[in-house]
Parts: sequence; C-alpha cells; structure tokens
Amino acid sequence: MERADASGSISHDGIVQKTDSNSVIVRILSSPACSGCHAEGFCSLSGKEEKTIQVAGRYNVEIGATVTVLMKRSMGYSALLLGYILPLFVLVIMLVILISLSVSELTAGLLSLLALIPYYLTLYFFRKRINNKFTFTIKT
Repeated sequence: MERADASGSISHDGIVQKTDSNSVIVRILSSPACSGCHAEGFCSLSGKEEKTIQVAGRYNVEIGATVTVLMKRSMGYSALLLGYILPLFVLVIMLVILISLSVSELTAGLLSLLALIPYYLTLYFFRKRINNKFTFTIKT
C-alpha cells in the first residue's frame, strides 16, 4: 500500500526476499485504489503487480520480514518526468515539426514514434547514472 507522510516521502510495505552485506531485495505488491471493491476478482481493471526493489545499504532484517520501503517524493516526480513527460514532449514536438514540413500525417506519426527510440536508448545507456540518483531506504 502506498502512503505519503508529512516528511515528503512515499512508502510501500514489502517483504524481504534476500539480504546480504551490501543490499536488501524487497518484494512489493502494488494494488490499485479499487482493490477493496467486492468485484475485484472479476474486473479486468483490478491488476495487482509485484515489484522487486533493491535497497542499497546494510540493514538488520531477516528474510520474510515485513518492512516499509521509503522514497523521497521528489524522486517519484523525476521518474515521472523521465518516463512519461519528456517522451510525450519529444513525440509532440516531432509531430508538429514534421507536419509543418508538409509530411503526410501517417508518415509524421510513424516518424514521431520512431523518434522515441533514441530517447529510450539514451535512458538505457545512462541507466546506471540514473539509478544512482534514485535511492530507497528501509524502515523496519
């Protein structure tokens, strides 16, 4: 369950899957806001998704323990910017430029989608640097 506290952190409850001297692997079960609905089992919109997060650092936790994983809210906004907002801008700007150059709509649309390939490849090549900026902590 996702919560936000007064300190500007986002927290998720999770279960410790693995621990070593350098990090802890935590499994988080994300459920949508409609998870309390009585029709959850029949609705195709109510998907539960498991996420595995590696939390760097040394923590005194045991495998199977329930912990709370914390992330600064600002990091969530950064992830939103990199994953959704910037690609949308790339797509729209390319579409506007190509249409203003009198390229057919179909071709402009396809080329705009293809323009996302270099963007996501850049994210892929810089994933370690980006990953270092997204840090998680554990609260037991």
